[in-house]
Amino acid sequence: MTSIAIIDYGMGNLHSIAKALEHVAGKERVMVSSQHAQILAADRVVFPGVGAIRDCMTELRRSGLYEVVKQAAATKPLLGVCLGMQALLDISEENSGTECLGIIPGKVVRFPEDLQDPAGGYRLKIPHMGWNQVHQQGDHSMWADIPDGSRFYFVHSYYAIPERVSDIAAVTPYGIDFASVLVHQNVFAVQFHPEKSQHAGLQLLSNFVHWNGDI
Repeated sequence: MTSIAIIDYGMGNLHSIAKALEHVAGKERVMVSSQHAQILAADRVVFPGVGAIRDCMTELRRSGLYEVVKQAAATKPLLGVCLGMQALLDISEENSGTECLGIIPGKVVRFPEDLQDPAGGYRLKIPHMGWNQVHQQGDHSMWADIPDGSRFYFVHSYYAIPERVSDIAAVTPYGIDFASVLVHQNVFAVQFHPEKSQHAGLQLLSNFVHWNGDI
């Protein structure tokens, strides 16, 4: 039996993503864990998160999970979710600037306050909350059986800008086309919540269960 570890550093709705993974996992063992050895022994790792990036980074360092995430990202398939995706980059401008994990080169910025819908001309609300389309950029095994343009559920005020365009696996329109999915070696990171995204989200989690880290 292989295993999937969901990293528990005190932030995120871990129950929801654990239940969603258990639903699609088959014979895979799904565990929520803060134990370093247990996480590093797992075959796949999920790095979730909600809330403020400064709190996230503080808890990662306090718990010793900062280096665990970096080591997991270097050695096995890792799925970053929402704040977990943003924490993978170099720096976020949230909380007056917060140094992040530096696994994916790039930065995280806030949506501009004057963000407008290009078609209707009306002002868009921040945070970006609700269902929106995800437009895939290139082929990747994590997109198997997920139609291009499928809708996923978002809740965020900040978005990622990777240094390399090749690290962008999908974009989503919200006044601008922002990078909603990043891929970097054996790391796949999504700004949306797959556990709240019904069929498309469950399919993505199912794909992760079978992903070996290759494109």
